[in-house]
Amino acid sequence: MKLTEKDKTFLETLKRLLESKDLSVEFKPGQPSHLVLRGTYGEHIHEAFRMTRQGARWRFQRLFNEIYVSAFETILFIERIFGTQLREHAMRISQERYALRQQAAENSLQTADSLEARRQRPTQPAEQGERQM
Repeated sequence: MKLTEKDKTFLETLKRLLESKDLSVEFKPGQPSHLVLRGTYGEHIHEAFRMTRQGARWRFQRLFNEIYVSAFETILFIERIFGTQLREHAMRISQERYALRQQAAENSLQTADSLEARRQRPTQPAEQGERQM
């Protein structure tokens, strides 16, 4: 699941509010455990996030308890089967993709996917008889 521009804005605002101690994130044990957003709600949240208190809680739950935690569940599942030997490669690839997305955002003309696709295209045409994949 990919993050949207609204998600990015929400996370940046949330970071500022966490740093200013207006909000905090707490771990709630249980089956399953989960993260909750605590702090000053109401008009302050509406001003900061430009959404209702319930909207802020929903987006927090979606980003942290669904997307973020699910990403680690996927990693744990894959590493249980294949071990951790691919982790370093996966981290490097994800950092490269992140850098491409940042570059695309700066250029704002192309997406990271199109930059990556262009980077992967062969520069010379394939010889006859060779199959391309």
